[in-house]
Amino acid sequence: MNPRILFILFSLSLVFFFGNCDRNNNSKKSSLPTDIVNNPNTANGKVDQSDLPFIQFEETEHDFGRILEGETVSFSFKFTNKGKSDLVIADVSTSCGCTVPSFPKTPVRPGEENIIKVAFNSTGKRGYQSKNIVVVANTQPNTTLLRIKAQVVTPGSEK
Repeated sequence: MNPRILFILFSLSLVFFFGNCDRNNNSKKSSLPTDIVNNPNTANGKVDQSDLPFIQFEETEHDFGRILEGETVSFSFKFTNKGKSDLVIADVSTSCGCTVPSFPKTPVRPGEENIIKVAFNSTGKRGYQSKNIVVVANTQPNTTLLRIKAQVVTPGSEK
């Protein structure tokens, strides 16, 4: 058989084989109803924010003060959806693996309150620590920055 035809058949079989490999994994992905996801951006840059959700935190920064190295501390950032439609938090990421967030996975209705809890593990940390938490939601702008900080001292030097 012609090597060129063999190459084409082999290439097509690879495309077919690997092109279908994600079909079985789609059932594991969660999906949101399309009516709660709204992107108001337009080509002219004018954004109508009147019907959007609006996330308002009681505070966006928390200082744990002095803590002992190895201690795990946590804080709950309380927020309210001050907008006119459901607030959906898509992701909460942190600047360090030592900081672990937990957040609501279901929509927060207008006027409702909820929390984003952040736990900071100070093991292996010393001195002043400042960690960023980025909240991604269906708001405008779509990211909100939270921050925690602490002065981590070693046992015996906490004076």
